Amino acid sequence: MKPKRFLSIPIFSVFLFLGFVYYVTVFVFIEDWVGLQTSPGFLNALILTVLAFLSLFSFFLCVSSDPGRVPPSYVPDVEEGNVADQGTNRNKGIKDILHEVICLLGYLMHRVHNLGVVTNVVSPSLPGLIIAVFVEGDHHCLWINNCVGYWNYKAFVMLVLYATIGSIHSTVILVTCALQKDWDFSGRAPVKIFYFAFGAMMVALSLTLGTLLGWHIYLLTHNMTTIEYYEGIRAAWLAKKSGLSYHHPFNVGVYKNITLILGPSMLKWLCPSSVGHLKDGISFPVSRDSS
Repeated sequence: MKPKRFLSIPIFSVFLFLGFVYYVTVFVFIEDWVGLQTSPGFLNALILTVLAFLSLFSFFLCVSSDPGRVPPSYVPDVEEGNVADQGTNRNKGIKDILHEVICLLGYLMHRVHNLGVVTNVVSPSLPGLIIAVFVEGDHHCLWINNCVGYWNYKAFVMLVLYATIGSIHSTVILVTCALQKDWDFSGRAPVKIFYFAFGAMMVALSLTLGTLLGWHIYLLTHNMTTIEYYEGIRAAWLAKKSGLSYHHPFNVGVYKNITLILGPSMLKWLCPSSVGHLKDGISFPVSRDSS
């Protein structure tokens, strides 16, 4: 956990915005609609409180969790025929060394793309050479001041899910409250402006978060990252030009794709902190393995 990640303007903005939406929805709209002391008012306030808590918890995990990195001691399997003896390694030229580094990085970067995490990996044939690896994953998110990767992707999806449901719930409460109000008498212009502005903001937020949620549901069910999706478009185009067909190698079926991210137990799918099923993030099942 890195507390300094919370010390940023976007992080403070998220906290302030969430608090503002929660306060206005509960203590203005619900109170004005049916009152917090009534059963419908209490139930709606309780639902919104739970959604706000789950959103904050998921947000905290997204910010504080390490998105993932290549283990410092990780070395890919190398066939014996490709491994030279120590004397030969010491006589390698700079071009040979660079070629080995590029090949090693290519192996390591098979699935990780944009995490912005620097780690050290030992070169397999040059024990004294330490390679600084810039690991990449799904994407860097300004609003969590962190990268979204292997270890915090589930928390990110849960954050978007709970925030989308909460914003839609708040919008419905606003619309319901506005429809039952009496707008006939004068002196309500500022209130009308506030209702309209808040409503427009919540509709825009719901559409934005809903679109983002739909996008990540698509990625999750296809077991791909954002960058892998765009790489897949190019790969499919190149394959089509060659008269071939392209299939994302890590797409092992919708249900298995979901369990690889959310976990094997459906009871824990909606828990953002349930990540015990995640492994080292180095090896992944591919479609040919699932057949």
